[in-house]
Formats: sequence, structure tokens, C-alpha cells
Amino acid sequence: MAKKKWLKGAIKHPGALRKKAKAAGAINKMGNIELSWLLAAAKRGDKTGAQARLAMTMRKMKKR
Repeated sequence: MAKKKWLKGAIKHPGALRKKAKAAGAINKMGNIELSWLLAAAKRGDKTGAQARLAMTMRKMKKR
């Protein structure tokens, strides 16, 4: 049975969350999204909240 690649289908608009974070001034010197902004955005009920929650999930994944 083939593994289903859910992550590939979960990201509909690559870079959209980063663009919103940059507009809000939430990009740090290293080029990453500030964790405090990400946590606050994850509490929202709109598309930005869903993108932030997915970003939080991806932060937990082990890099290979």
C-alpha cells in the first residue's frame, strides 16, 4: 500500500503565511517567523489561523 502524501496536498499557497508575517513585521533577523506571532495567529478561526496551525505542526516534524 502506497503512503499518502498529505503534506503536499495540505499546502495550497506556498509562501502565503510568510507574506502575511512580513506585512505584520513578524520576521526576525534570521528570516524566520516569530513564534509569538505564529502562536497568536494560530488562535484565529480564518485561513491565516489554519495556515499558522499547519506551520506549528510542521515545526514539530523531524527534519531529514
